[in-house]
Amino acid sequence: MMSLLKDTDIQLTLYLRHTSGLNNLKPNPARIVEGDVLDAKKLNEAMQGQDIVYVNLDGPLDRMAQNVLNAMKEVGTKRLIFINSLGIYDEVPGAFGKWNKRMLGQVLITYRKAADIIESSDLEYTIIRPAWLTNDDEIDYEITQKGEPFKGTEVSRKSVADLIVKLIKGPETEIGVNLGINKPGTEGTKPSFY
Repeated sequence: MMSLLKDTDIQLTLYLRHTSGLNNLKPNPARIVEGDVLDAKKLNEAMQGQDIVYVNLDGPLDRMAQNVLNAMKEVGTKRLIFINSLGIYDEVPGAFGKWNKRMLGQVLITYRKAADIIESSDLEYTIIRPAWLTNDDEIDYEITQKGEPFKGTEVSRKSVADLIVKLIKGPETEIGVNLGINKPGTEGTKPSFY
């Protein structure tokens, strides 16, 4: 994502619950807004003038997704890139699928509801369902489509960021799709770091 900060053609607005999470990162070209996505008024204000909305949240994702959609409708923004979770469609096969379901449990229910809310909207959305995330310094990934079995067990954050940057720089691509992302060759019963 750092590449977006260096791109002078892209003007970022960062909407964070706690701006202290930037850890002294001073993204000079970015507008920084501290707020909660469940605060509809503040979210609507922050979304004014945005061409693309990228969402990466944790919590009551169905309620959060609905608030984001409402704000986007209010301000007229159509393009959404939304991070969700693997396993929301029982698409993770075998022992890893069982392990994933045991680890994520009830979270998958609200995450699935969030995906359903987005898919039933008239937005130009891309939903991304990453495998378990690593901090590996690599870009190495493959994509699966909704309805296909999920493949690997893990993927680097840097790989997910690469996909997101490609979508932001090519906003007309991958519209109306729901993508799984994993590192090739990481099939197994659970991620290597567990």
